[in-house]
Amino acid sequence: MMTIFETITADQAQGLLAAGQAHAAAIGVPAVVAVLDAGAHLKAFVRMDGVVLGSIDVAAAKARTATMFGTSSAAVWDYCQPGAPAPNLQASNGGLMPFPGGLPLINADGVLIGAIGVSGGAPSQDLAIAEAAVAALNG
Repeated sequence: MMTIFETITADQAQGLLAAGQAHAAAIGVPAVVAVLDAGAHLKAFVRMDGVVLGSIDVAAAKARTATMFGTSSAAVWDYCQPGAPAPNLQASNGGLMPFPGGLPLINADGVLIGAIGVSGGAPSQDLAIAEAAVAALNG
């Protein structure tokens, strides 16, 4: 079957999970790490021991938000907060998660190949875990 768009590979997704888990463990934060492909479908997932169950949906939604808009999940908040250009945008597309922790995955050619979403800690911790995983992908 022919691929119509570029997307993250299984090996790359597993590498993101490993790097995300390693950083989460290093900072003492159990987390959920969800990796989606370019079509916003789940490619890889891990729920570390001790993380709250609500973080599962949050991590996946952060990644979906980053995939659908091609930007960080946090950046979407700039458009949907009260008084912004698209207030209540977060209610679109089945519900968005405009909080830190979702990052788009861009390949060397500048093409969106998926996204990562992290949940389990404070927003700044989730973002740090996602950034560490993306750095490992690009490193």
